[in-house]
Amino acid sequence: MKEKQQNILIIGAGLCGSLLALRLGQRGYHVSVYEMRPDLRKVDISAGRSINLALSDRGIKAMKLVGIEDKVKSLCIPMNGRMIHDKKGHTHLSKYSGREHEYINSISRGALNALLLTEAEKHKNVSVYFNKKCKSVDFEKTTALFQDYKTKDQFIEDADIIIATDGAGSVLRKSYFLGKKFLFSFSQDYLTHGYKELSILSKENGDYKAYKNALHIWPRGTFMLIALPNLDGSFTVTLFLSYDEGEYHFNNLTTEYAVLEFFQKEFPDALALMPNLIDDFFENPTSPLGTVKCSPWHYKGNTLLMGDAAHAIVPFYGQGMNASFEDVVIFDNILDQKLESWEATFAAYEKTRKKDTDAIADLAIDNFYEMKSHTANPMFQEKRKLEMLLEEHFPDDYASKYTLVTFNENLGYREAMLKGRAQDKAILNLLADGNISTKSILSGDEGPDITKEDLKTILKKIKQETEAILEEDKIAGLHEL
Repeated sequence: MKEKQQNILIIGAGLCGSLLALRLGQRGYHVSVYEMRPDLRKVDISAGRSINLALSDRGIKAMKLVGIEDKVKSLCIPMNGRMIHDKKGHTHLSKYSGREHEYINSISRGALNALLLTEAEKHKNVSVYFNKKCKSVDFEKTTALFQDYKTKDQFIEDADIIIATDGAGSVLRKSYFLGKKFLFSFSQDYLTHGYKELSILSKENGDYKAYKNALHIWPRGTFMLIALPNLDGSFTVTLFLSYDEGEYHFNNLTTEYAVLEFFQKEFPDALALMPNLIDDFFENPTSPLGTVKCSPWHYKGNTLLMGDAAHAIVPFYGQGMNASFEDVVIFDNILDQKLESWEATFAAYEKTRKKDTDAIADLAIDNFYEMKSHTANPMFQEKRKLEMLLEEHFPDDYASKYTLVTFNENLGYREAMLKGRAQDKAILNLLADGNISTKSILSGDEGPDITKEDLKTILKKIKQETEAILEEDKIAGLHEL
């Protein structure tokens, strides 16, 4: 596998594809990227489907790998926690971590994608072609059939290997499924909810209408609204709502009156910031939310699925982009092993990676229910406040599930999930049984009855209970699933 003599074809120039092209270009491969959409640096192609992205430590690790961390951070707005809005307009900030240096970043999908493309094209051995739609892939011959959007001409491209980073609707994955040449497992599960993108525009002077450094969330039990800040003073707002269940759902919000009634009843403080609501609501599409899992990700040493093409997830842990970026980091680590063939490389990559992408897919579903309902639950709020105190006072000894997943870039998603779930169960059990108490913490009383020693005792109980739960799971065989 002499790198400079290998021709690699990448299908899809989104976030994962453009990062992969940049990294493989840095390694000396000849890389050709084919993208069905126009060049987003020249044409606005968001079409109300961007869902602002949350860049966290796993994604930043990938940016460090390719040497553009500073350029990316200039596009970021730090978000220190969730700003929870109740129906009366009251707010409270629930921090993501008790450690000040741990936060996530709001970033524009388009701006980040544009930067990655520009950096990739700086390498003479990387070429990117737009308006070229992949129709099918012959994974036995390692060729791909494309059609030019403008001329309608069809053409075939050949390569040493083909890597598909063409998203949840991957053409290569479809070719695997329809080809019936090998045993290919595939699942696609949709939530009963969809999403619609809206916006809070900036003030006339360009300032923000709401607190800038937070992910705003309006949890309402069976649905929710979230908002992430943009550099221009606006917020990208997303409504997550059932298609057909409940008093209000996407299928019956068909008139201006119904939409305004819904927002006035459920999100009055948000509505006051959104004079453009009706235009956004009826101009932007309603889109589905689904999880894709499949295996194997590769065929021999010819083709490979990566990013959403291999493991699309719902956006509720803010890890979709980070997971795809981490794919590139893991793949790069496998390339460093200099295995004897592409087939060995692809097999090692999938064996290393798949358990973690399955885990973050499951965690994202968990967080969907947490965000829309549990964040407003007093027991959950009590648990979070306790965890923040533990992280603040014992930064080296305690990390919440969210911290393990989001801020521990060297810990696999699966390990973070197993430990994090056990910890959550431990704390909730101890609180429910009255074995630990946070009453004075919640009242803000930092008197002698809530000393660091008391917190140390609470931490010891949590650790003991967590270990007992992990041991039970291990005996039950859950760790091997």
